[in-house]
Amino acid sequence: MTSLNGLSIVVVGATGGLGSSMSRQLHEEGATLTLTGRSATQLEQWRDQATLVTGDLRDAETATHIIDTAINGHGRIDGLVIASGVVAFGMLADLTDETLDDLFATNVIAPIRLIRAALPYLEQSNRDGRSPFVVNFSAVVAEQPTAGMAAYSASKAALTAFDAAAARELRRSGIRLIDARPPHTETGLADRPIAGTAPRLPQGLSPDAVTGRVIDAIKNDERDLGSSAFTA
Repeated sequence: MTSLNGLSIVVVGATGGLGSSMSRQLHEEGATLTLTGRSATQLEQWRDQATLVTGDLRDAETATHIIDTAINGHGRIDGLVIASGVVAFGMLADLTDETLDDLFATNVIAPIRLIRAALPYLEQSNRDGRSPFVVNFSAVVAEQPTAGMAAYSASKAALTAFDAAAARELRRSGIRLIDARPPHTETGLADRPIAGTAPRLPQGLSPDAVTGRVIDAIKNDERDLGSSAFTA
């Protein structure tokens, strides 16, 4: 079993429902944290407990800035948790280029850039005898693409496909990449779409239940968390 105590972990999207819950549980496990978000005000509650960094993930330089800040603050990176994302609703005929660009920039391109930037430090963590990992939060729509959410489903399916291939590459360097695809979770994200209006959704899982399952997967050396791995 992997102990999280003392590990240097970066949580991207720490002000969102899943990211906030992950940050709290990782802190309780004794991890040393670098937390990121767009709003410095929302991160302020962590000022005395973590290294904080803000930035827009759609900007190409933000990934490097986040990783550099973590290294400057703690000297190493042992784990990377990417819990950022945006959602859009609506039919294909109403999909704008701006919405399409934002979905893929945030949900696909940004995680790829972050992992690429962190890779040398995760490889060093393995050489130093630790058990480095990456967690990407995808979604159940990667497995079950949903009408009225076609572009969002495609962005999450693209992320899951990237994770499946990249995980095989990273395994050679002793790095686990966990693709987590939870069912609908009550993070409030559906109430903040970048386009459209959410349909009537069933009661979702609690963020703490989802992130608790992910924490267990990290500690128990699991490598993939499909939707069926999560329960209420």
